[in-house]
Amino acid sequence: MSFDRYISPFSEEVLLEKCRRIRHVALDMDGTIYMGSTLFPFTLDFLKLLESEGIRHTYLTNNPTRSASDYISKLRRLGIDASPDEMYTSSMAMTDYLHLHHPDIKRLFVLGTPSMQDEFRRAGFTLTDNDPDDRPDALLVAFDTTLVYDRLCRAAWWAASGIPYFATNPDWVCPTDERTILVDCGSLCKAIEGATGRLPDVVIGKPNPAMLHCIRDRYGLSSDEIAICGDRIYTDVASAVNAGSLGVLVLSGETTLETALASDPMPDITARDISVFGDLLKQSRN
Repeated sequence: MSFDRYISPFSEEVLLEKCRRIRHVALDMDGTIYMGSTLFPFTLDFLKLLESEGIRHTYLTNNPTRSASDYISKLRRLGIDASPDEMYTSSMAMTDYLHLHHPDIKRLFVLGTPSMQDEFRRAGFTLTDNDPDDRPDALLVAFDTTLVYDRLCRAAWWAASGIPYFATNPDWVCPTDERTILVDCGSLCKAIEGATGRLPDVVIGKPNPAMLHCIRDRYGLSSDEIAICGDRIYTDVASAVNAGSLGVLVLSGETTLETALASDPMPDITARDISVFGDLLKQSRN
């Protein structure tokens, strides 16, 4: 088997049977269907294939910097007509988690973009000021492209105080087509850990299986009827492992072939890009 198709630890027969069961695809976005502001040339054909095969999809992202409506607007600018029920971000998963498991938490100190902060206000939370006398019920750290130093210091202060501490996602960096490194939520949490010795109590984004479980329950699926496609082993593929779903690693973003081959366990499928997975889905139904 040449890599210009795919690599899998399963035989072709077993793999096609796994693909035949798929009824829903959870699609990571940055590094999977686009890179930064550039849509990959194979994305629209892949989405058309899913529609023709009767396979639903959800856009699933650990990146909480934009609200769901902001992401929908971005996708439409790129030529993808997405609907609100097709979008699930780590900030949306976090609001669901807090409402379900911590209904007593009402006041948050948030490291996050204005767009994300507005999303939490709409979900019924009060956001506290950067003031040691304005004590929150919990600290929430996210990927914050608007970060200023004194708010990072305040977040460390609240982490050291012992209040509940949550993070939206574990990503160290965010993929980009620009000549820079986008420091992501996991790196901010590492800075807080270095200053205080404190780790988040819960990190809700991938690889936490909660996001895939929400899709499973919303559409009445079993876990093995869901595939997640993404460009990272430690978030996307790990999420699939934790949820009991099919994990598809694409090499169009962060992960290299060498890293994929060294992974233990290996992804269910390692593909050049999502078009290869699309070919497998189509083949499994012929």
